[in-house]
This record gives sequence, structure tokens and C-alpha cells, in this order.
Amino acid sequence: MAKAKHTSDARVLVGIDISKNRHEVLIAVPGKARRRRMTVLNTADDYRRLIDVLRGFEQPVTIGFEATGNCHRALMFALGSAGFELKLVSSIALARTREALHNSWDKNDPKDAQVILRMLEIGAVQVFHDPLVAGTCDIQELSRTYEMVARAKTELWHRILTHYLPLYFPEADRFHRSSRGDWFLAFLEVFPSPHMISAMDKDAFIAAAWPVIGRRVSKAALLADIYETSTASVGLPVPPDSDAIRMFRLVLAQGRSLIQQRNAIEERAAELLSAHPDYLLLRSIPGIGPVNALAVLAEAGDLRRLRITASS
Repeated sequence: MAKAKHTSDARVLVGIDISKNRHEVLIAVPGKARRRRMTVLNTADDYRRLIDVLRGFEQPVTIGFEATGNCHRALMFALGSAGFELKLVSSIALARTREALHNSWDKNDPKDAQVILRMLEIGAVQVFHDPLVAGTCDIQELSRTYEMVARAKTELWHRILTHYLPLYFPEADRFHRSSRGDWFLAFLEVFPSPHMISAMDKDAFIAAAWPVIGRRVSKAALLADIYETSTASVGLPVPPDSDAIRMFRLVLAQGRSLIQQRNAIEERAAELLSAHPDYLLLRSIPGIGPVNALAVLAEAGDLRRLRITASS
């Protein structure tokens, strides 16, 4: 009996439900009613085993998956490098399709693989652009690390304003203007308690604090104001060598380190993208600064692939 020939558009469809350590795989082969199930662990051996199985069908293969954190990245890079077509499934579309097919919002791995396979069959999928292949991996990591550093700095800044300053120097709150500046934290690191300031005479304090606060406008007036404020502070009179002050200084040093990390990422992003045409285009839009432009490129990648056309 002659071997059946496959039509030119016949494809093996693969639905993969991604998780941290193992992935549930459901394979639909044209002409076969029974679907094949596999469990693929996050190991190189299991990756090769899946690739060998898919190549063994000797037909084009399209793989659909839902992005799950970064757990999909290694597997999809391996499958993409093996030459398989990759399709991304929207998390919202997956949830809605699951509800429609199974009349339930309940999520489990075998069921999700079935739903992903169904979405592949009806074409309700998106093209997957691997950041490493597309050349946007560095931009993404800069953007995401910047976000983590900025969030950590904001949380630490709030702890300083709501915990440490009310204890040791409540009146100092009015002297800071922006959380981006390093001078305020540098000043508190040297003078964490107003009682350390009032223990000095005014001239000695100004001389000691002058180089600490950097290039400030009206520096003499600012320091004079801080000194007068410290003499009437209601802050707790903790000893300068106490563990309480040590902990305050530890947090201040952490805040200054986060500021330095944020600045270093901003400088590297500007250096990396200084000649990037999409970055320059985004920066020409009023209201979009370097960080916003970096975030857009990290999420969208090459803007030209979106084929945006101007409305008439």
C-alpha cells in the first residue's frame, strides 16, 4: 500500500504548558486522531528528547505556548534554534478560551495544553520574537534591572521617611526635595542625629558639612537652617555609637548604593542606545525621556516590525 502523502500545509501542532521545572506537551499529528502527551523537564537531555521526537515526524512543526515569567525562555530558545515555528498565546485569550471550551476557570497543566493546541488550530496566536535572537536581550535586561533597582530604592526611601526620620530627626523631612538626589542621604549618613549637630558650634558644623552636601544652591543658608533646626529637634537622643544609629547608617548606605546603581544603568542605556534610530525617534516625542524610551524598546523591540501606518 502506498504511503499517504501530506498536503503542503499539513503541520504538526504542539501545545506546551510552561511551568518552572517541567512542561506539559501535547502533540497533534495530521492524520492521527490520537494525540501524544509528553512531560519535559527543564534539562538539556529532555530538551533534546523533545526535539528528536518532533523532528521524527518529518513535517513542519508549529509550537504554541503561554509566556510564564521567564520560565519559557530557555526551552523556546532551544526549540527555535532547532528550526521550529514558535507562536505566543495571550494569557487573557487563553483564559477566555479555557472558559469557553471547558465551562470552567480552573487551571491545570493538561487542560491548558489542550486549549493552547485548540488556539493553534484556529490561528488565535501571536508571533514570538525571542529577545536573544532579535537582539533586544540586553535592552530588556537593562530595563528590567532598572525597574527592580528603582522599586527597591522607592521602598527604602519610604522606610527612611516613615521610620527612621520620625525617630531620630523628624524635622529633616522638609530639607529633601527629590528622591533622585544623593546629597540628602550622604548628609544623614554623616549626621544621622540632630544631637550630633547641636553638639558642635555652628561654624564647625558648616565646615564639616560643606563638602558633604555637594553643589547645592545657597549652601550656606541651607546649612545654617539645618543647624538651627537641629538645636530644637525632638528626635530621640540616641548615642552616636549605638546600634540604632548603626542600623540607620546601614540603610542610608544601601539607599546611596541603589542611587549609584540606578545612575550606572541610565548611563549604560544612554551609551548603548545613543545611535539607535528607534530610541532617537522616541526621544523626539515630548514627554518621553531616556528611561521611558528604554522601556518601550525593551517591550516592543524593533518598532518597524509592527508596521504602524499613519491614519488618513
